[in-house]
Amino acid sequence: MKELLTEIERLAALVGPNLYLQAAIIALVFILLGKIADLVLCRMITRITSKSATHVDDSIVSLAHRPIFLSFVLLGLGLAAQHIEMAAAPAKITLGILKTIAILIWHNFARQLTVIIIKAANRSSTSKLVQSGMVVLLENIIKIVLLAVAIYFAFLAWDIDVTAWLASAGIVGLALSFAAKDSLSNLFAGVSIIADAPYKTGDFIILDSGERGIVTHIGLRSTRILTRDDVEITIPNGVIGNSKIINEAGGPSEKHRIRIAVGVAYGSDIDNVIEVLEGVAANHDEVCSEPSPRVRFRRFGDSSLDFELLSWIARPVDRGRIHHELNCAVYRAFIDNGIEIPYPQRDVHVRTMPATN
Repeated sequence: MKELLTEIERLAALVGPNLYLQAAIIALVFILLGKIADLVLCRMITRITSKSATHVDDSIVSLAHRPIFLSFVLLGLGLAAQHIEMAAAPAKITLGILKTIAILIWHNFARQLTVIIIKAANRSSTSKLVQSGMVVLLENIIKIVLLAVAIYFAFLAWDIDVTAWLASAGIVGLALSFAAKDSLSNLFAGVSIIADAPYKTGDFIILDSGERGIVTHIGLRSTRILTRDDVEITIPNGVIGNSKIINEAGGPSEKHRIRIAVGVAYGSDIDNVIEVLEGVAANHDEVCSEPSPRVRFRRFGDSSLDFELLSWIARPVDRGRIHHELNCAVYRAFIDNGIEIPYPQRDVHVRTMPATN
């Protein structure tokens, strides 16, 4: 690089002793180098990216044209300003302005690049791990970090000592963290929930505190649940983060198994009972055929033979209604097939009778 600068200055000196004319030649040479670098680099990268199936790399290449060219232009103007040997104060101001412009250009490039990459990752996410709230969070965090880095380099460009500013920012941040302790707790819990994904929008969850319902919104501060009474409950993420969560729509499948427990009288034909119960499940439109319903003879009860009908439904939210419908169907089927559901029976033995007057 030093050899290139020396050669450019030697070329500029050929036009004569006028420093301003030499500085103009240096600036023009770097403008020309910027155009060449822009064409060569972007064409080479475009040839490589044209073979890919996505348009993300094409967008990045298109975005890089302006910063590459302007960087060479600003570099040429800075070298030209140094070549004319200005006084210390004007030289400092000129170079500071040029450095600040360069920082702004690359800060804008980094922001737009971040948006392109995050949106591309969100579109290509088949697992839906990247929730909409996570996208917004990532964008905001990266934008804040990029802004802080840009301000830091701007201070360096103007030879400003940033030590005192960093110390002040640390004290202010510590005070704010104590003042907003609960809000920060909910915020960090929200980030953990979004990243860990114990549940997603549309899942039917039950908390250990008793709340149960469909998740309608996952925010950075709170989660909203719609109960079966159509009442929306807003729960702070800090509470959910420390709770046991039962996700009935989780696991490899969203299907949910329901159990119908029923007792029949001793002496009943158990094969007939099993066949009747299996038929009840098979005749219900919302009971899944895969996995197939099954009947289990659980125990010899005090007054009955205890059976259990196990069947799967597509959505946990329908559990209460289908449980009711299957109970009604089992009762009707037992009546139609002469299967008795016994009452509890107790034998009472009287040893002595009270004397009668």
